[in-house]
Amino acid sequence: MRAQLRRRLTPLVAVAVAGGVLLAGCGSSGDAGEAGDLSAVTTGIVGNQADGGSPQDGGTLSFATYSSVAKLDPTFRQDGGATGGSEMAAIYDVLMRYDPATTEFVPQLAKSMTANSDNTVWTLTLRDGVTFSDGTPVDADAVVWSINNYLTKKGTHTQVWMASVQDMKATDAATVEFTLQRPWDGFVALFNTGPGMIVAPSSMASGEFAPIGAGPFTVEKHAPNDELVLAARADYHGGKPHIDKLRFPAIVSEQGKIDALNSGGVQAIYLRNAEVVTKALDAGNPGYVFQASLGGVLMINSREGRAGADENVRRAIVAGIDPQTYNERAEAGAGLPTSDMFPDFSEWHGDVAGSGFAPETAKKTLADAKAGGYDGKLKLVSMNDAATQQGALAFQSMLQAVGFTVDITYTNNITDLTKAMYADHDYDIAYSGFNVFDAAPFIRLYGNLYSQSPGNALGFQNPEMDELLLGLQTAKTADDKRAAADKMQTLANQTAPFVSINAGKYFIPWGANAHGITPSLDGIMLFDKAWVAQP
Repeated sequence: MRAQLRRRLTPLVAVAVAGGVLLAGCGSSGDAGEAGDLSAVTTGIVGNQADGGSPQDGGTLSFATYSSVAKLDPTFRQDGGATGGSEMAAIYDVLMRYDPATTEFVPQLAKSMTANSDNTVWTLTLRDGVTFSDGTPVDADAVVWSINNYLTKKGTHTQVWMASVQDMKATDAATVEFTLQRPWDGFVALFNTGPGMIVAPSSMASGEFAPIGAGPFTVEKHAPNDELVLAARADYHGGKPHIDKLRFPAIVSEQGKIDALNSGGVQAIYLRNAEVVTKALDAGNPGYVFQASLGGVLMINSREGRAGADENVRRAIVAGIDPQTYNERAEAGAGLPTSDMFPDFSEWHGDVAGSGFAPETAKKTLADAKAGGYDGKLKLVSMNDAATQQGALAFQSMLQAVGFTVDITYTNNITDLTKAMYADHDYDIAYSGFNVFDAAPFIRLYGNLYSQSPGNALGFQNPEMDELLLGLQTAKTADDKRAAADKMQTLANQTAPFVSINAGKYFIPWGANAHGITPSLDGIMLFDKAWVAQP
């Protein structure tokens, strides 16, 4: 069963580096494998692109991201690549960025970030003479203010920060010291995202938020659901960007994004749909591809009063779902189906497989739950678009085949779906994703699985899982982390808090005339060195 649910990675002319990340070395994504074999390309730059020569100044670069930003505040859950992270980084910068070629976090806005011998005290050193776009200094006090502002407004990673950091203080004008509650060698990853996006204290001078940041661009126009246009800063610490303007148009359809890229209407696009990603890779588009564990998860609401509060119900749901069937029906066979929390490509893949598809076990376990008074009904919440409907119908069909009665409630948009899952908790099952990256596995796992995390839409509360999460955070070696991951997989098999459906593979292709786009973790792209070859 394990072999059926996982595709083996095709050998690449590449070098395995720490963190489980590979750079595709076949020269072109068109050489990477057969059409539809998404596993043939791993994280890194792909495709053939001619050397454009010396960077050219001027022009506009347009990037059609996954979804448009509603606000210009990174605390508004907009600090991931699919949720506005690239836009926020362009305005506010990031203290540290992730280099996929070396699998190391390297300074961006910061000058350096170092840890003591046991990773309990981290020291951030700032560059000299850096200013915000209003001319005020980016000093240690400003960084402390920005992070506290992020925490006060409950940005995405607030819970992880509060559970990990004991103290933060400016020790001089250029230095901030962080004392952690326990050792954590991955703490630096937080500075690639929201806490590392530095907002000026003057942004709240009027009482209303103003987008004043330390990044390479300033806001020229923001029309939500239409476009965001940014202008290059002449006084950016790294030098004025080559492009005059950076534009983020709102294009919802992934095929529409590809059409715009091919016509030259945009120079870069963000793709997440497995079938579309595969076609774009097979077409040989240059760009950046990256992957994540637990990219697709069937969430099970285990709160009191919901069907999933009964462990037998959860176990029956897990055993009743076949990731390969979902892949065929909902992703045209182009996905990476797996029952494992950490698939083959992950550095944290261990010896314990996910419990996987077992329909007879599902029927028996469901019968036990019904014998205890359960009526067999599940409320599946999904978005009301054609692609998502296919997935919802696949789940409904598989679960009804083992004895459940599944009613689907469709929402009109992602906002309503998020509200149902994360605010109202009005669902029994729903499809989402954790998107756990090898470079920082603790952050997303903690946010989704820790008992008291506000991001825990599952309502899953298990003291043993909480301890295992903290064990993963403090693990000193790669072997220790794999051992912790194996223990988490074992406990997940026993308690069935969710169903692992697939790993995620995402692609950000760009046009042949776009150069210097710099990838970071979680699909955040940086444009301070980007340029467009003029015809």
